[in-house]
Amino acid sequence: MDDARSGTEAGRFGLGARSLAGSSMVLAGTVAFMGITTAEVLYPNYSVRQDISDLGSTQPPNPVIHEPSATIFNSTMLLTGALVLVAAYFLHRSDGRREFTVSLAVFGAAVFGVGVFPGNVTPWHGLAALLTFASGGVTAVLSSRVVTRPFSLLCGALGAVSLLVLCSVFFYGLALRQPHPLAFLGSGGVERWVAYPLLLWVPAFGGYLLGEGPPTASAD
Repeated sequence: MDDARSGTEAGRFGLGARSLAGSSMVLAGTVAFMGITTAEVLYPNYSVRQDISDLGSTQPPNPVIHEPSATIFNSTMLLTGALVLVAAYFLHRSDGRREFTVSLAVFGAAVFGVGVFPGNVTPWHGLAALLTFASGGVTAVLSSRVVTRPFSLLCGALGAVSLLVLCSVFFYGLALRQPHPLAFLGSGGVERWVAYPLLLWVPAFGGYLLGEGPPTASAD
């Protein structure tokens, strides 16, 4: 009786596992966008043609760190990654779709790793960033299997764009050894074509989970 009553109260106040996961994803996306924007504004003469991670620290051999941008950016990555991990935990409790929730957890851990290892910490920063982009794109594509149309098409498209641009960077750089078609945007512009579809997907997916609402109590 007490368990049933607790479940009913949780549903009534929107505290179900999926609602908590959705809230965490919306917060993660909001924190990421606002934190990056704030760090960009406070970074002297920053240009979006620069790498996003320059906000935390540029790469060796002569890394440049500007405060408070570095602290804001690194803290943003830590909090964003933690919120995505929270969402993965509650989603796993909700429906147990291991393939998707494990991928989401890897994505969250990778984002957290970007905050732990700024750009001047090699090679760990590069590995964390690469894992963030790869796992994020895969997770967005996988999410198309757990949502309904037409949103599933949008999730798949956002993940596909991110993965396609990411793979094309390696293809043009390592295989063809030619400039990337988006090279006119600068390295930061190309990176944003990989990262921003994921940043758009995170709160959108969270909103979908919240829109589903709490489970409907049984008439029995």
